[in-house]
Amino acid sequence: MDFTILPKTTLRSRNFTRYAVKSYYNRPEPVAVEYSNSGFFYIGNDSANIEKMVKVFKRGYASQTPENAKLELKRCLERESNVIPEIIFCEGHFDFSAIKNFYQFLNSHESLSSIPFVLDATGLSEKELSHYRKNKLPDEIIFLEDHDSESLLAKTQFFRKVKLRANEMVIERNHIDLSMKAVTVRTHSVLKRTLDIAVASLALLLLSPLFVLIALAIRIESKGSVFYISKRAGRGYRIFDFYKFRTMFVGADAQMAQISHLNQYGADSGAGPVFFKINNDPRITRVGAFLRNSSLDELPQLLNVLLGDMSLVGNRPLPLYEAATLTTDQWAKRFMAPAGITGLWQITKRGKEEMSVEERINLDIDYADKNNFIYDLWIMANTPSALIQKSNA
Repeated sequence: MDFTILPKTTLRSRNFTRYAVKSYYNRPEPVAVEYSNSGFFYIGNDSANIEKMVKVFKRGYASQTPENAKLELKRCLERESNVIPEIIFCEGHFDFSAIKNFYQFLNSHESLSSIPFVLDATGLSEKELSHYRKNKLPDEIIFLEDHDSESLLAKTQFFRKVKLRANEMVIERNHIDLSMKAVTVRTHSVLKRTLDIAVASLALLLLSPLFVLIALAIRIESKGSVFYISKRAGRGYRIFDFYKFRTMFVGADAQMAQISHLNQYGADSGAGPVFFKINNDPRITRVGAFLRNSSLDELPQLLNVLLGDMSLVGNRPLPLYEAATLTTDQWAKRFMAPAGITGLWQITKRGKEEMSVEERINLDIDYADKNNFIYDLWIMANTPSALIQKSNA
């Protein structure tokens, strides 16, 4: 058998029972489980050490190799009894990699990670001992032959207290890390929204005369609405009314099919994400070309920022037909970030004809991963140099 029951020589009168360990991870929800500690787990073949263990703990198991012990403990994790060994002893003659693998296995299970793992250094050279100590692999290294039953019991009780306290400290630190992360996210959100409201309000007030001049220029050149309003998909695919100054002739949207062959991102193949952008678009008016080259057509989006639909910095909100092609697991992550007037794409790739669809989306995903207040400030600081485009795309 892979898992060897203790020898029956002088130990026949002893009662050895298999213990089953129930892992927290087997439960659908976190549930407090009471564990009773009983017996030992010995990895190796030294019968003298095993008999010494029995005198101290009264019951236990022995397994010939770390790998066999791991397989048995895996089976134990699926059983219903809530009894786990008090301590695990392992002979030191096994390969370092085998002992390391077993130690990592113990620490990967919440129910097993609290069990002290002790290495018997009998027979190990100073170099081997130094290697174990340097890597801080077992919880403790001792020479079993130097310990009688009384000292071994005292050692076990001490090891258990130390290991339990160490685990408690890890849990406390994880809780603190999660709390700090939550505080950081909330702080970022508050700072970002405060900056959005302050800048958008002030900009709308100061730029109101410019709004009037742009509106007059648009109406003088062509009839129609001063503003272009379309449905866009922002953070979490939330749909909202998106505002821009109109830069095309009225009815330009109806001509998309006729000019689709001019699409900078290539014709729609029906597979994968689709963007639509044309260099030297024939539907653009002369005033519209100036507004696009200077990015003044984006100014009405300050109203979107004030309303909370967008932020100053984020990923561009997409037309619904474009957003509909980005719902796969591969691309949807870009919608985890807020919609924004400017962003990572604008300051790195704007106006470059060689940009591919994948490059643009990957920039959006990169921003979603790094999204924080300081990163936003850096993007805003680098936005002015990207405002003047080299093309009227």
